[in-house]
Amino acid sequence: MKKWASDPIRVQQRTFDTLSTKLKVTQYGRDLKLPNQLTMSDWAAAVPLATYEDLKPYVERVRSGERDVLYPGLPKYFCTTSGTTSGSKYIPMTEEGIKAQVQAARNALLAYMYQSGNKSFVDGKMIFLQGSPVTEKNNGIETGRLSGIVAHHVPNYLQKNRLPSWETNCISEWEAKIDAIVEETKDQDLRLVSGIPPWVQMYFEKLLAKTGKKTIREVFPNLSVFAHGGVNFDPYRSVFNNLIGGEIDSIETYPASEGFIAFQDDQDVEGMLLNLEGGIFYEFIPADELHNENPSRLTLGQVKMGVNYAIVLNTASGLWGYVIGDLVQFTSVSPYRIVVSGRIAHFISAFGEHVIAQEVESAIAETAAKHALTISEFHVAPLVKPENGKPRHQWFIEADDELSEAFASDLDAAVRSKNKYYDDLVKGNVLQRLEVVKAPRGTFNIYMESIGKLGGQNKLPRLANDRSIADQLKV
Repeated sequence: MKKWASDPIRVQQRTFDTLSTKLKVTQYGRDLKLPNQLTMSDWAAAVPLATYEDLKPYVERVRSGERDVLYPGLPKYFCTTSGTTSGSKYIPMTEEGIKAQVQAARNALLAYMYQSGNKSFVDGKMIFLQGSPVTEKNNGIETGRLSGIVAHHVPNYLQKNRLPSWETNCISEWEAKIDAIVEETKDQDLRLVSGIPPWVQMYFEKLLAKTGKKTIREVFPNLSVFAHGGVNFDPYRSVFNNLIGGEIDSIETYPASEGFIAFQDDQDVEGMLLNLEGGIFYEFIPADELHNENPSRLTLGQVKMGVNYAIVLNTASGLWGYVIGDLVQFTSVSPYRIVVSGRIAHFISAFGEHVIAQEVESAIAETAAKHALTISEFHVAPLVKPENGKPRHQWFIEADDELSEAFASDLDAAVRSKNKYYDDLVKGNVLQRLEVVKAPRGTFNIYMESIGKLGGQNKLPRLANDRSIADQLKV
């Protein structure tokens, strides 16, 4: 790990050389009419930016069993994810891809063990809250959820202490699965928990209800590590501290069906180490150029700290110029560390303010801490035509405590301090101060269940540029 982290530009060049050679012998590469000598500086002109919809015709050919379409041979797996305009997505994953996923997860644990000195968690039970490992086979290619696929590749040295059981893990209905996991784990010596924060929260809450204990520490006195990914953990931090009965070490990861992008390698610094050992050649588009006809496509050596970039992947599983949809910022360039600052599709700019996820998440975390509140979940949407007053942002917040006017005022001030466009609109009386709507306990789980996305890898969008979610919330 130290070798590739300490020589990132050379490692990226080596990855580029390998991937560009692979691309040339595929049908996609032939259709692009690539030049014989393809350099990194030629790449942006030769390989177009692509969304899943752009690559979907090629993916369908691979799904039908055609070889050498996007990558030499056939992929070992298809990871299924939810699409926006195309229904389910089928993301190819080759042997190289799954090995990189497992290796990155291992490196995250090893980095934590090395820095913290905590190795005792491997002597107790470890639970991984994930999707069902059941897959379907079509034309020789296994198809399933990423976390379920990864479950087939857990190293043998972790298997003996791994929870839940295979049978329980195969339960597809999420609440039934969590109930079974509670029964299976309530008397175990659990030391590590891994999963997406909202679903670990549900597990902890059901566990406390079942056992009658006040904190998770009373149930699992040796619990010492929480590995998480998928969403920003900061808004959940106070919730987890209350549930657990204090702080525990956490390991942040950034896995995706398209590749394992980054993981936390240092408990004392902000950001996750960009994974350069995962067979990915990275490109970065400045966020303010996203809607340009020909946006800049920067390589790793050209990025700057503190700038929002859309991340673009070229992978050893056959994705090329692929716009994954995430925005990232670099917190360090020696080594390269990133934070996920939002989603390209998840923002509010109904009035020209372009407020992004990072801004609302840090604002609510700061304000909740100031008012000593526990926030479970939230969603922000524009209210263009209120019954009275001017347009505003409407925040639906699930919390255990009352949400006062002072809280709403401080939350608004926090967002204004982070986004000058929003501040100008409020100052100019174009928008009125944001409105806080307290959502009853379970509101967001009820919504996610109503759309068939409760549990697994599914995540509630924190922001929307319309009211497609807000108007369905039962508040």
